[in-house]
Amino acid sequence: MNKRSFLKSLGLGLASVPFVGTSEAMHMAATVKPLLKGKVLKPGDTVGIITPASALGDEDAITLTKEVLTYFGLNVKEGKYIRERYGNLAGTDAQRLEDLHAMFADKEVHGVLCIRGGSGASRLLSKIDYKLIANNPKPLLGYSDITALIMAFQAKIGLVTFHGPVGTSNWSNFVAKTFTDQFMDNKLVTFANPDKKGDNIVQYKDRISTINPGIAEGKLLGGNLTLISGLCGSPYLPDFKDSILFLEEINESPEKVDRMFCQLMNAGILAQIKGFVFGKCTGCSPSAGYGSLNLDQILRDYIKPLNIPSYSGAVIGHIDDQFLLPVGVKARIDANKGTIEILEKALI
Repeated sequence: MNKRSFLKSLGLGLASVPFVGTSEAMHMAATVKPLLKGKVLKPGDTVGIITPASALGDEDAITLTKEVLTYFGLNVKEGKYIRERYGNLAGTDAQRLEDLHAMFADKEVHGVLCIRGGSGASRLLSKIDYKLIANNPKPLLGYSDITALIMAFQAKIGLVTFHGPVGTSNWSNFVAKTFTDQFMDNKLVTFANPDKKGDNIVQYKDRISTINPGIAEGKLLGGNLTLISGLCGSPYLPDFKDSILFLEEINESPEKVDRMFCQLMNAGILAQIKGFVFGKCTGCSPSAGYGSLNLDQILRDYIKPLNIPSYSGAVIGHIDDQFLLPVGVKARIDANKGTIEILEKALI
């Protein structure tokens, strides 16, 4: 949407609210901002690869990331410090920040792919030049710890980013298709778990479970549960009012998962959302016996009482075949069918 169209639609929207006073309307006009969107990728474009979180284990991570991008006909530009190590981090905060800023400032770079997640991205949030990012909007792709950047970019400047595979993920044909659909064809995708019946008469793997039936629409927001709960109370979480929230997790005990859901509840986030999708909680099984809650009980305790369309089991998270979700755009979920339908173009 161009500036003229946005202002026209905003004016019509405000005119349709009869009980808003002049000063209130002016305040709304001053605070409502359109989303920032990067451009569609095409063969021959350059994608920058960076490591804003944990260090890489070996050179193969870089090699494989390059091969993935080359498969799509894209050129690759390496971050200056992607081979650095500072403890468990991929270089000092200053080095990782420099690579992030450099990729957004570089006019020859059309998109940014994080090679891996891990930990440490949250350390950068207070130091990021958000004006620089806003002046050079580009698609950023990653998940897990990259959730920190995804949330902060949405909160601070309204940039549409993408929750999906990192460079070291397993790029299956399923993932490759979602990448092409999203970044190169800019499709309005409807995400549904892959059909993996095989020779079986019913599907045993990647089944969805409806928590509350129904259909809901709203801004699609989400990512890793640990990162989002950890950002509560900071200026780096977006407004969750009337949103569709999706979450995933890995290697956390049910006790910790319960604590993080409690944090989202106590922070008022769960009370604001219109729909909810839980992906995979890889490696989150309870201990033997009845020593802890299981995930189904946790979701029943925190999500069921909300009485909003919600389901679990979506292929989102630390798994091979995973959705590539645009964060910040309008979406519709069908909790009965287990689908996420993107209603708004994520790129321009």
